[in-house]
Amino acid sequence: MLVLLCWLIAIPPVVALTIFSLETLFGTSPLKAIACSGRMPTTRILIPAHNEAGTIEATLDRLASIVSDQVRLLVVADNCSDATAMLVRQAGHDVIERTDADKKGKGYALAFGRDHLCASPPECVIVFDADCESDAASIAALVKRCVNDHAVVQSRYILIPDRTAAPKVQISNFAFWIKNVVRQRGAFRLRGAAVLTGTGMAFPWRIFDAAPLATANIVEDLALGIYLTQIGEAPVYLEQSTVTSAAASETATLAQRARWEHGFLATAKSHGLFAIWNGVRSRNRKLVQLGFHLLVPPLALLLFASFATLVFLGASTLMTGYWPAFLALAMSTGVAIALVFVNWLIEGRYWLSPAALVRLPLYLLWKIPMYLRFAKGDTPGWTRTARPNDAEEQ
Repeated sequence: MLVLLCWLIAIPPVVALTIFSLETLFGTSPLKAIACSGRMPTTRILIPAHNEAGTIEATLDRLASIVSDQVRLLVVADNCSDATAMLVRQAGHDVIERTDADKKGKGYALAFGRDHLCASPPECVIVFDADCESDAASIAALVKRCVNDHAVVQSRYILIPDRTAAPKVQISNFAFWIKNVVRQRGAFRLRGAAVLTGTGMAFPWRIFDAAPLATANIVEDLALGIYLTQIGEAPVYLEQSTVTSAAASETATLAQRARWEHGFLATAKSHGLFAIWNGVRSRNRKLVQLGFHLLVPPLALLLFASFATLVFLGASTLMTGYWPAFLALAMSTGVAIALVFVNWLIEGRYWLSPAALVRLPLYLLWKIPMYLRFAKGDTPGWTRTARPNDAEEQ
């Protein structure tokens, strides 16, 4: 019975580590650029903004080179109590204001923006966060791939590297890069669906018009990607199109990661196995693969759970003399860590300095309270992520 218990405990982390290792192995090298030719389709960059007076002018300035007769901005000033809407108007861009204290969240803002666009629909809609930036070449490639292939396209969304930031922030930024770039590449090469990341997402109007946007889900982008994959409109990843944003402060990083990871874990719990089962039944390979992707917890939790399980199995092994379950998990953990290290050597070192890397064990301990709150059902609701210059505005 103890041997059976060992395997029952070892199998979940072994499966998760194997999926993670496959994605990181196939995502080690950059993807080749895809030719995106033809005319520039009519495009609206839809920017939901909640109290962004401190950042919106800088964002609009950075996007100035992108705006043209074919590409225009639409800012949704959502439940704002500051000068966001006025600043957008002064900059010469379109803005609409939404006020509904009972329905808070990015999803509601996007639905409000869509309702406004229905009067004169563009060919493509790009969802863009209010603190992000991109360039004309990236936007052109994103839009053309979206319209030419009639597909939802996710750009490469990364945080601007800052090796002078606090070690916790650097490690979080590195994990963000693993999730948003390395694993996206791996899923692409394995012919799976891309995971929507909330910004730099391009939608053909046909799909955007029918998408279930009005939701308070704190990971509305992840839920939307699952829905699209279920109906046969799986998002695709386009690495040559890049969207960036600055990393949050140490305090804001913890709040941001808690919100995203709690939302991810809740969504994975409710949709992961169901997506695999439904994908098998409907012969939807991309849905099956997305379901397996959802079985992999965030990197810090994956490593912490694997180490904790190894300790338990090690103690059980000393009692029983039965090694296979312990060895299987030890090997899976070792391979996953090795692949993370390889990816760090190749590109990840731009986000994570060697001095911060050696503090990874402390980072895992730092996040334990976050996972304990999730286990107790204490899941955070939607809140705006604090921006680097918010303190100045206050």
